[in-house]
Amino acid sequence: MENFQFLSSTRIIFGKGTEEKVGHEAKKYGSKVLLHYGGGSIRRSGLYDRIVRSLQEAGLEFLELSGVKPNPRLSLVQEGIKLCREHKIDFILAVGGGSVIDSAKAIAVGVPYQGDVWDFFTKAAKPQEKLPLGVVLTIPASGSESSNSCVITNEEGSLKWGMNYNINRPTFAIMNPELCYTLPPYQRAAGAVDIMAHIMERYFTDETHVELTDRLCEAGLKTVINNIPLVLADPQNYDAWAEIMLTGSLAHNGQFGVGRVEDWASHRIEHELSALYDVAHGAGLATIFPAWAKYVYEKHLNPFLKFAVRVWNVDQDFASPERTALEGIKRMKTFFSSIGMPVTLGELKIPADRLEEMAEKATSRGPLGNLEKLYKEDVLAILKSAL
Repeated sequence: MENFQFLSSTRIIFGKGTEEKVGHEAKKYGSKVLLHYGGGSIRRSGLYDRIVRSLQEAGLEFLELSGVKPNPRLSLVQEGIKLCREHKIDFILAVGGGSVIDSAKAIAVGVPYQGDVWDFFTKAAKPQEKLPLGVVLTIPASGSESSNSCVITNEEGSLKWGMNYNINRPTFAIMNPELCYTLPPYQRAAGAVDIMAHIMERYFTDETHVELTDRLCEAGLKTVINNIPLVLADPQNYDAWAEIMLTGSLAHNGQFGVGRVEDWASHRIEHELSALYDVAHGAGLATIFPAWAKYVYEKHLNPFLKFAVRVWNVDQDFASPERTALEGIKRMKTFFSSIGMPVTLGELKIPADRLEEMAEKATSRGPLGNLEKLYKEDVLAILKSAL
């Protein structure tokens, strides 16, 4: 087990009707709020009206900045920073899923910074302060509501890059599983894959003596595997949504990875898909993860054997551990397909003509991954196998 430090500072407010408390919670940290959200879904569901009413009852002023898109854009972040400075905003409230939260995180660290917020993504600077940030989560997927991660797409160059600092963690996150009831099936399934991918990026390691976190990862994966079919069949299954929503948050707040050497190659490869083709992150991961696994498993059989036997209930073939590992990868891919996710680039309508460009960009800052270091030719091979 590796040495580690762990901090998870976000206060989780979980359960039915908890969004009604948002004004009371926000008032603890500011008096003038930027209400940041995506499109019309929070209005159609009535959530927008409940949020506004709660803010007004708490005596808070607020301005709105909507328009966050999947794979959130740097240009909107810059607009938000300008708006906050001009109107002396002292608290940001993100209402939505990972894209809205990441956009809000970038605004929060960008407001007090005198330079270009993109500096934090290029590592030219490290954020030292931020505006306090609250979240009302509507899509369990990214885990951004309690993570240190923030991923933004810079339209200039189609660069989808992340920054990971503990200062990014929201001050509080309101999580009501009832808010998931109106999600379309595709978003439900893509969110499940996103959660599983966050766990698998931590699970696949050659680090030894990490039994506790092995079991935590396996429990998280099996919880999603068991519950996502339930919410696909019945979108108002509160108990199943509660399991998924909690797993999504725990999957990416860092605790499943303590003492482990994490990988993250599949995420970095997928970022190139969504940067160029604007695909849903979870859908992109459903195509990349099985292809990555088949590319690297032979040199790292032990974690793939555990994955097959403990997560997918494969009967271990002691005469052929390779066959056991491959069966686990096959069952992962079959599961993704069974919940309506694409498992090839062709299903995503991504052509073969820009694979080399994506491999080049993915490795432009160095090789990817830790389980197996991947260079341009490796990434290109994985992309070709995912076609």
